[in-house]
Amino acid sequence: MGNILAGKKGIIFGALDNQSIAWKVAERCVEEGAQIVLTNAPVAMRMGEINKLAEKCKAPVIPADATSLEDMENLFQKSMEHFGGKVDFVLHSIGMSVNVRKGKAYTDLNYDWMQKTFDVSAISFHKMMQTMWKLDAINDWGSILGLSYIAAQRVFPDYSEMAESKSLLESFARSFGYHFGDAKNVRVNTISQSPTMTTAGQGVKGFTEFFSYADKMSPLGNAPAEDCANYCVTLFSDLTRYVTMQNLYHDGGFSNMGMNPRLLED
Repeated sequence: MGNILAGKKGIIFGALDNQSIAWKVAERCVEEGAQIVLTNAPVAMRMGEINKLAEKCKAPVIPADATSLEDMENLFQKSMEHFGGKVDFVLHSIGMSVNVRKGKAYTDLNYDWMQKTFDVSAISFHKMMQTMWKLDAINDWGSILGLSYIAAQRVFPDYSEMAESKSLLESFARSFGYHFGDAKNVRVNTISQSPTMTTAGQGVKGFTEFFSYADKMSPLGNAPAEDCANYCVTLFSDLTRYVTMQNLYHDGGFSNMGMNPRLLED
């Protein structure tokens, strides 16, 4: 390991179990020399295995509902107390759609559930950054990342209103990226990841079939969660100081493909 995050301190949102991208990111950050704090919503923590990860990474767990400004403030204040100073990087890996979970068609959405989807999956990203801004919680030249998906740009019908959530997430990264960059040289980016065999991903209708389709469409195949974690590490490091306000595709080339002959062979 190169220790490219030696001396850095960060917060990882969204690790649920060892299939989570956030889980892999946490492991890789610690392997590269970082200290971290883990956080997730109380309900997600009851469903997952975050305490196992905390023990492995020697990291505290601070429960926080990312839709609650009070919880966000408590999280960052306690994290800075734990670290003895500001953080250097943050990963937002949060997404949830009640409409998708309950099988509601895109043409018959429950709008109360849609608003919940937007709050959890996208507006929480803004709330997180606004809290950091007001508390001055991140060091100069820090790095903020959110995980996105290409449904923000293209139509994947079964992804439902999560597509709009990812579009909003990416817009927040650009808009807040300007303010953080101008004031503190902090960079804000999103990573558009391949379909990934996570617990959440497998809950989307037809996911297994689409995973196979994307794998065949992409010249390099689907990017695994472990490699997404490696990409996150580079974006938290000082090697990418001037990359900001970008949506960065980590998808084996899927985003630039029109047709792959391999699909016709089947």
